[in-house]
Amino acid sequence: MTAQPKPADMTTNTPIAGEKAVNLALQGGGSHGAFTWGVLDRLLEDERLTLDGITATSAGGVNAVVLADGLAAGGRDGARELLRAFWKKLSDVASSSIIAPSFFDQMNATFGLEHTPAYVFVDMLSRVMSPYQLNPFDINPLRDLLNEVIDFERVRQQRIIKVFLSATNVRTGKVKVFAREEITAEHVLASACLPFIMRAPEIDGEIYWDGGFMGNPAIFPVIYSCEARDVILVHLTPTERAERPTNSRTILNRMQEVSFNSSLMREMRAIAFVTQLIDDGKMPGGKRMFMHLIEAEDIIRDLAGSSKMNGTWRFLTHLFNIGRERADQWLNANFDRLGVETTVDIAARYL
Repeated sequence: MTAQPKPADMTTNTPIAGEKAVNLALQGGGSHGAFTWGVLDRLLEDERLTLDGITATSAGGVNAVVLADGLAAGGRDGARELLRAFWKKLSDVASSSIIAPSFFDQMNATFGLEHTPAYVFVDMLSRVMSPYQLNPFDINPLRDLLNEVIDFERVRQQRIIKVFLSATNVRTGKVKVFAREEITAEHVLASACLPFIMRAPEIDGEIYWDGGFMGNPAIFPVIYSCEARDVILVHLTPTERAERPTNSRTILNRMQEVSFNSSLMREMRAIAFVTQLIDDGKMPGGKRMFMHLIEAEDIIRDLAGSSKMNGTWRFLTHLFNIGRERADQWLNANFDRLGVETTVDIAARYL
């Protein structure tokens, strides 16, 4: 007797149809990834869009695999439901952790954890002791949560959307891109591994740190491996700050922001250069890309650096709502320009 497919697998290879196909590029940013969740929720709601590929790093990578699994299990609505379920479960885990915001930080307008004693202690301890000393058994709640919520076999088998996760090879210092067909929870952790917080995952004899060091996210996978010419970048890490960092915490935060934006800025410069060659007729046959941007730098810039570790539902839904709003504004202003022109001033933003 022929085995019947599981109900959850019925839409595994059914594309989501739309007038215009786009690729997504999702940055990392810890809890700030809830903004990206809001963006994705609004984009999924718009049936005029087809999603071709998604390239992502760290928290962006988490959103990417949840999105892919949700699409395979239940289409657009299934993806929206699974994204919400994942972030709610993440909030539940964070709320019971030792670094859950103190009473004072629950009233903190910047959503930071500077008045949470356990967070301050763990942060200071991480400067003198590594995760290999502090966590010898490699206990990782995020790994458990990923395996609980996501069916990685379904993610690997689905053909609705191409998925690429960026990580940094610790030995070579080069970007490593993991494709859909190989992704497991370990690959997601590799893309999200902050070396002072998490033990580096080992995959095929190599160890990896956060993809933000070398690709936040890498754009080239969707250029070379996807048909769609439009790339919507969801940018989380502030590129500019007016204030001068003067204490150790703000200096370290700004160092990380500069580092995590550097690879993206270099790649955007390369895209701008190649685009100009194509437009000038000096690269016949070149693939003309159209770049777009959804961001909330004006909001995220005012958040404390430690807010990336704040997992309260109030904070996550605050960012989610902003993400939906910004995506809605972007769609209203730019949908008709998809496939026609780039809508972000690359020179002003990244050059």
